[in-house]
Amino acid sequence: MPTDTLPVPLPVTAVTCLEDRAHIERTADLDVGAGVQRLRLGPVSALAVDRTLHADLTGDVEADVLDVRIVRTWTPRGPRPAPDDSALRTRVRALEEEQRTLGDTRDRLRARLDLLGRLAADLLRDIAEGAGSGETDEGRWTRELDRVDTERDTCAEELRAAEARSTALAGELAQASQALRLAEQQPAELVGHVELTVRSAAAGRLRLRLTHLTACALWRPAYRAVLDGDTVTLETDAMVWQRTGEDWSDVRLTLSTARSALTTDPPRLTEDRLTLKDRTAEERRTVDVELREEDIAELGPTAVVGLPGVDDGGRTRVLHSPAPVSVPSDGRAHRVPVTKVTTPARSQYSASPELSPLVTQVVRFDNTSGHALLAGPVDLVRGSGFTGRGTLEFTAPGAPVELAFGSHDDYRVVRHTEESRDTATLTQRTVITRTVRLHISRFSAPDAQGDQVVSLRERIPVSEVSAVEVRLRKEACTPEPDTIDADGIARWDLPLPPGGRRTVTLVYELSASGKVVGL
Repeated sequence: MPTDTLPVPLPVTAVTCLEDRAHIERTADLDVGAGVQRLRLGPVSALAVDRTLHADLTGDVEADVLDVRIVRTWTPRGPRPAPDDSALRTRVRALEEEQRTLGDTRDRLRARLDLLGRLAADLLRDIAEGAGSGETDEGRWTRELDRVDTERDTCAEELRAAEARSTALAGELAQASQALRLAEQQPAELVGHVELTVRSAAAGRLRLRLTHLTACALWRPAYRAVLDGDTVTLETDAMVWQRTGEDWSDVRLTLSTARSALTTDPPRLTEDRLTLKDRTAEERRTVDVELREEDIAELGPTAVVGLPGVDDGGRTRVLHSPAPVSVPSDGRAHRVPVTKVTTPARSQYSASPELSPLVTQVVRFDNTSGHALLAGPVDLVRGSGFTGRGTLEFTAPGAPVELAFGSHDDYRVVRHTEESRDTATLTQRTVITRTVRLHISRFSAPDAQGDQVVSLRERIPVSEVSAVEVRLRKEACTPEPDTIDADGIARWDLPLPPGGRRTVTLVYELSASGKVVGL
């Protein structure tokens, strides 16, 4: 069986980037002869998963794939320095050598300084003993002390200069090493090649398509929203990272949310025991309640620390890059454009004074991109430029999108609360009355005209037990809320002229029976 020793190039032509890995597709044209022969293809990334290797042959002649495997070879790096090293690498090597020499010099100076210190201590002890025994050789003592002090000063000055040079050298070496990492890349020591065994009925030209999975590649969605008057331009991008050991040059990029690894982990079954017990006499006499704050329940993934996963709404989503892309194997984030759409938008100014005294511009528009918008960060651009970064939740095609484009400096909101408590003597029923006053002002430019509507939101407690009742005192509210939803959120739509001011008063009561404790 003949074997070609020279490897046939097998470039990457298409990539399907998954949540934590990538599916690589390679193609090559092969000239084969009749019979069985073994071809060497590559090089390929050593991170390729062997069990996912699959090869297909198409062409004018009949041919079969008998065997396909990845053979890895280890080539240790040669000794340094090498004659073909770049000037930057030579500079780094020279700085490292100087740093090692300087470290030896510092150690030698510290040892000499310590020795001179011990010598000075011995000399002082000798002077003290001589003076005690009646010796008066002041000239010799002075000369010895001056010589030791001079040596110590000289050694200390050299040590300070060496430490200063060491600090400066560490900074130069860090900058040169960073530049070397960005400019050059070490050749891989472990390289893989594909060995393909082919049986062909006749000589001819075949088209090889080889696919496999590889690690060290992932992607996450990212967006850029530009607000221009009554329209929003939403750009959908993909942040792609890869450190597979080979660059992706002019490849067809597909972005998928498929999780191939999840099928290998069966769900864990645990016991969920439910037990019943009788209430105690104390529990029958009283109803223990507490005030707690809860986020409004929504569907979606649990927040995680670090890089989050891809939220696809429980269904595999696939996006395609409109043009071939190139992603180098440097481990850094590369932004790949996917789609761009301009759609009409509706702006509204919204405020929740209990959470923040700012009035925020909220923009709503429909998802007309033709695909689902996956959850991810969004860069917000309005008028003069970048206004901040927000988060875009998962949005199905055609569903409404809501983005906050930052606060508006023309508005000020002040919130005051009052609370009173009253207990009836006969029924022992407790009534808590709360009054919330919201003052909103608009400070506009002298040439501003027209009213602007501000949506004001304030929450009212929602009771989960019949022993506690919450009642809105509509006669005391000025004005009465426009709407109150099931979660207790009261809303007012207030038109404000330039320089206008409005005051909103909300009054509600919490009424609890005498059995209720903890309120």
